[in-house]
Amino acid sequence: MGIKKYKPTTPSMRFTKLVNFEEITTNKPEKSLLGGPQKSSGGRNSAGRMTVRYVGGGHKKRYRIIDFKRDKFDIPGKVASIEYDPNRTSFIALIHYPDGEKRYILAPAGLKVGQTVVAGSKVEPEVGNTLPLGEMPVGVNVHNVEMQPGRGGVLVRSAGASAQLQAKEERYVVLKMPSGETRRILRTCLATIGILSNGDHNQQTLGKAGRNRWLGRRPHNRGVVMNPVDHPMGGGEGRASGGHPRSRTGLKAKGLKTRSPKKASSKFIIQRRKAK
Repeated sequence: MGIKKYKPTTPSMRFTKLVNFEEITTNKPEKSLLGGPQKSSGGRNSAGRMTVRYVGGGHKKRYRIIDFKRDKFDIPGKVASIEYDPNRTSFIALIHYPDGEKRYILAPAGLKVGQTVVAGSKVEPEVGNTLPLGEMPVGVNVHNVEMQPGRGGVLVRSAGASAQLQAKEERYVVLKMPSGETRRILRTCLATIGILSNGDHNQQTLGKAGRNRWLGRRPHNRGVVMNPVDHPMGGGEGRASGGHPRSRTGLKAKGLKTRSPKKASSKFIIQRRKAK
């Protein structure tokens, strides 16, 4: 996977840098695993009022049904294709099982068409295989990590992400998350071996405003250029700084801790994520 640069045939193409998608093997998704067209809210709530700004438009998308649980145990599946998913940053892989069932999984980097993946408690810790965290060797990189056994993977699912298994305790393992946070997770929770695909996703330069609109992002304007009635940082003569950075509702934006100190899962966190 790499970044593709373009000749400056137009002003927007001069700075455009996009993923070249050389890992993708087909542009036709599996019809049996497609949901209906994704309904776009445009930032409106059930009353039709705008509650989220700078959202709307974008290309029509259909949902791909992803197997986050990986609960087809001890049955090897063959990788049929690596595909693009408009609903997430990483790529997905279509798996064909011997009984005829087909499933999509998150595609780790290095997974190739024709390879075999399997889930279970006694499987080899190879890329694409899913097994309980307690059965993995220390130091391995994992993704699609469960927080509760059987619920399905909810952690580490974006492009290029992985968590590292650092230690094993009695009931828990210690994972270092992509954010830098170190936390305990039950040994019986499942995770998949490998680093997720499309690691160059964050190196892209979209090049023009139109490509942002295709992704459903509307123009964003800063608080300091608004009037005082519209934003706490608005108003003033000339280019006033606007004071301490705040949100539109008045919450401080730089360094204010919003996590509840009474949150039940805090006892599992060994070290908080690093401040930016």
